[in-house]
Amino acid sequence: MPQIPEKIHELTVGQLAARSGAAVSALHFYESKGLISSRRTSGNQRRYTRDTLRRVAFIRAAQRVGIPLATIRGALAELPQERTPTRDDWAHLSEAWRAELDERIRRLNRLRDHLTDCIGCGCLSLDTCVLSNPDDVSGDRLTGSRLLAEKGSPKPGAPQAGTGTGAA
Repeated sequence: MPQIPEKIHELTVGQLAARSGAAVSALHFYESKGLISSRRTSGNQRRYTRDTLRRVAFIRAAQRVGIPLATIRGALAELPQERTPTRDDWAHLSEAWRAELDERIRRLNRLRDHLTDCIGCGCLSLDTCVLSNPDDVSGDRLTGSRLLAEKGSPKPGAPQAGTGTGAA
């Protein structure tokens, strides 16, 4: 990992990318989403303070456990004066995210456990199908595929007004 001399207080986007392991495009994206910030030089080049390294590490760690960027941005915005997250900040936020992650793990385990239930059945309305239709309401009453009529439209197979049933 390239070392940055202590006397340098700002990093170029390339230096930040090299030190953080994030692609330049990812850093630009993070900045466009308000997760990190830079100042512009007179030549319109981005310069990041050294503490941006910790913010990027925080963002990437949160992403690795599946925290959405909007949630990460909200967490960073709650820090006093938009300061760099500390170990205590991470502990507090990770505790808050724990229930969400536990629920996601529970759903993934359920999907994994039922993965073979749906293979080859061709039906998207089985009451046990957690892959194609996890919140299936009709599966409690019906089996097999059904085309449900929209409210106010005729039922499938019913003659439509003006079509008649006789030959012309």
